[in-house]
Amino acid sequence: MTARVTFVGCGDAFGSGGRFNTCFLVETPSLRFAIDFGASSLIALKKLGIDPNTIDVVVLTHFHGDHCGGVPFLLLDAALGARRKSPLTIIGPQDTRFRITALSEALFPTMHIRIPQFYLAYLDSGFDRPLEFGGLKVTSFKAAHTDATIPSSVRVEAHGKVVAYTGDSAWTEHMPALAKDADLFICESYFYDTPIRFHLNHVDILEHRRKLAPKRMVLTHFSPEMIERIDDASEQCAYDGLTIDI
Repeated sequence: MTARVTFVGCGDAFGSGGRFNTCFLVETPSLRFAIDFGASSLIALKKLGIDPNTIDVVVLTHFHGDHCGGVPFLLLDAALGARRKSPLTIIGPQDTRFRITALSEALFPTMHIRIPQFYLAYLDSGFDRPLEFGGLKVTSFKAAHTDATIPSSVRVEAHGKVVAYTGDSAWTEHMPALAKDADLFICESYFYDTPIRFHLNHVDILEHRRKLAPKRMVLTHFSPEMIERIDDASEQCAYDGLTIDI
C-alpha cells in the first residue's frame, strides 16, 4: 500500500519566495496526519482544496510560529467554519496543551471558553520512548534549535510507511537514526553555504550525506539564498503543492 505526502507549505518564517509555512500532509489508507502546521497552513490547505476536517492528527516538531502558529486557526475554523465533528489529536514535544492553549488565547481572546463540539486531545511525545497512538508511532529526537521551543526531529510511522523530518535543527548525532530506511526523509536546507546557528545548510548536508540512508530525501525550508541556488542542490527540492507517493 502506498501513502501520499503533500507539501502543503515548505517555506521559512519569512515567506521567502512566496512559500507558505511548514506543513506536510501524509495520507495513508487508514489515517491522515500533518507534520507541523505553521501560521499560514489553513490558507495553504484551502488553496489546495484540502478539507482540514479530514486531518486526524497534527504532529508538531517545536513551538515556533512558522511550525505551530496555524493550530489556533485550525481549531477556530473547526468550531465556527467547518463545523468539525470528527476527533482531532495534536501531538507535540512537551507541554503541548499549555502551549497551544496560550497561543490560541493570545490570537483569539476568550477562545478558552469555547467548548469544541468534537473530541480534541493533546499528547506529548517526549524524548524517552516512542509514542504510539491510533495507528501512529512517533519517535522524537532532540534537535539543535532554540531551546525555549522544545525542538525535536520526528520519525513518524503509519500503515507500514515512515516519514522523517529534521524540523529546524543544526546537525545532530541523532540524524542518521532519524533518516535510516525512511520512505521519505524531509531535511531542512535553510541556506546554501552561509552558516547560521540552529539550522542546516546545503554544505552541511553534503558533508554528512553518506551517514544518511533514507529511501528518498527531499530538501525544504529555504531562505532566499537557497532558493537562488536550487539548481545546484544535490537532492530533490520541495515546493508548495508537491505530492510524493511512497
